[in-house]
Amino acid sequence: MNSTETWVLATHNQGKTREFRAQWPWDSVRLLSLADCGVKEVPAETGETFAQNAFLKAQAAHLASGYPALADDSGLVVPDLGGEPGLHSARYAGPAATDADNLRLLLHNMKGLTNREAYFVCVLCWWDGKGEPIWVEGRCDGRILQEEAGQEGFGYDPVFEPAESPGLSLAQLGTEFKKQHSHRAMALRNLYQRLLAR
Repeated sequence: MNSTETWVLATHNQGKTREFRAQWPWDSVRLLSLADCGVKEVPAETGETFAQNAFLKAQAAHLASGYPALADDSGLVVPDLGGEPGLHSARYAGPAATDADNLRLLLHNMKGLTNREAYFVCVLCWWDGKGEPIWVEGRCDGRILQEEAGQEGFGYDPVFEPAESPGLSLAQLGTEFKKQHSHRAMALRNLYQRLLAR
């Protein structure tokens, strides 16, 4: 890996960008956002898997910016809801849904469920336009709380209780915990090892 390399992160989600930068394992690789590169559009997530969606975004970001691209597709999976929200986690309550809308719908749909087990999954795709893309995965197991708790984080963090810290939501545990235990942190560590071995 070139010590002066620049990559682009294929997202317009500011919360996700902050998390990636906070958890970034490469001291010598500069991570730009799509906004930094003047890229305004990302492709529709038409894939049938997290891996397919991650590649669609990485491919578009690389072609638009010229830089090696890193993209993730991630979501919350609740097995007793048939895997929902899953691929549709960011727009669970509709195309223009806010985080609050998605949380309300999730808690509504889980009323009466005794098994509240859930997990976050993150599939990362790295592609530099040469050869095959590289995919890795990270996962964070836990359960869904009965109500929201905490002010940090974004998305479903206020209702997700990770297995490593019973009684607290990700939004209560904050950045330092997520650096070690989040699905994105684990996926980034896996990618780091894969690229070191190239």
